[in-house]
Amino acid sequence: MRPTRREVLQGALAATAGPLAPLANAQQALNGKADACIYVWLGGGAGHIDTFDPKRRGDGKDVPGSYYDSIPTAARDIRLCEHLPRLADRMDRCALLRTVSHDLNSQHGAASNLMHTGRKPSGTILYPSVGSIVSHELGSKSDDVPPYVVMGYPNIMRDAGFLGAGSGYVYLTQIETGPTGLNPAPDVDGDRQKRRQILLGRMRADYLARNDNDAVVRAKAEVSEQGFRMAGERFMDVFRLDQEASTVRESYGSDFGQRCLLARRLVQAGVRFVEVSFNLNFLNGTGWDVHQDGILKQHLLIQDLDRALSALLDDLDRHRLFDRTLVVVSTEFGRPPDFDAYGGRGHQADAFSTLFSGGAVRGGVAVGTTDEIGKTIVDTRVAVPDYFATIFAALGVDFAKNLFSNDRPVPITDQGRPVAGVLA
Repeated sequence: MRPTRREVLQGALAATAGPLAPLANAQQALNGKADACIYVWLGGGAGHIDTFDPKRRGDGKDVPGSYYDSIPTAARDIRLCEHLPRLADRMDRCALLRTVSHDLNSQHGAASNLMHTGRKPSGTILYPSVGSIVSHELGSKSDDVPPYVVMGYPNIMRDAGFLGAGSGYVYLTQIETGPTGLNPAPDVDGDRQKRRQILLGRMRADYLARNDNDAVVRAKAEVSEQGFRMAGERFMDVFRLDQEASTVRESYGSDFGQRCLLARRLVQAGVRFVEVSFNLNFLNGTGWDVHQDGILKQHLLIQDLDRALSALLDDLDRHRLFDRTLVVVSTEFGRPPDFDAYGGRGHQADAFSTLFSGGAVRGGVAVGTTDEIGKTIVDTRVAVPDYFATIFAALGVDFAKNLFSNDRPVPITDQGRPVAGVLA
């Protein structure tokens, strides 16, 4: 029997994969203590030297350096920006990757796509996001809740790509009402809704029977059916933030904090992957993209992050979710130590920071060192595929596994390996 095209490609890939070829090696690197992930996205490019990798003070004009002083933390030899005091007290439960690096320095969109998919755009393949891969590989914990939820901007970088609609996300805008699209019209009662679903099911079955069981339509039908299930009480009850004690809601703080609280409730209900964007409200006028005078009030963003993230870690612990929930704080790139003509900062993708906490993470760790002003990497460059391999390994997802775009094998990461020292 002649081998199929898929078998030939699999064999060719295995022959050229080098250290990733033996499956045992990948399995040995899997940790899998976490079964859900909260991905906190600091869109716009959060400055590492003003947050997680503080250096000597600059003057906001001619002398490069951090905009703020640094403070000690609960982890020996790790210092943070002075506006992160709560997080400093919890650094023994966090790991910093201070030398993440790529070459997409100029465009926010391209860099954001890279830090969501692990790959640069291709003319032939639409790569899936990290959330979609987790959804695809781990599946749903319950038919009543979606595996993947986004509280941010709905765009292609968060999509399922070649994995199809079944691995897509539910997009949230109103955190206290849930997806309004799941609610029936006021004049549609339960019986009428049931009749509509029966009719829709018959129409789909007829179409699929006449069109060779169309895979695209079948996937969309499954998503639609899940939508009807999600309109039930279990999922919609997640959005009742008023069920939380006032002290809990106050501990999270602002609108961003309330999204973090909702992320905890979503994970508690069984959602696998939740992205929480911190670029919806520009407290300083520019968000994290502090080219000009947005840097004058950048501390408001940092303080907001400090309060919400610390409350999230404590709340996960209180609900016994910390050890099985991976928390990642990411951004598309950092900011250079130099100041522009207006006192702000440009872009820096050569070296920037991300933070890991929760399930599978070894606390009190800082991987990589930048120079005395945070401009260049001194040791331990973290490539983007390795960053994603670390996320997948923490969740027990085989980062070396092949997915398939039609018959074309596509490894989950581009030969990435988990960053040493981050996972326990």
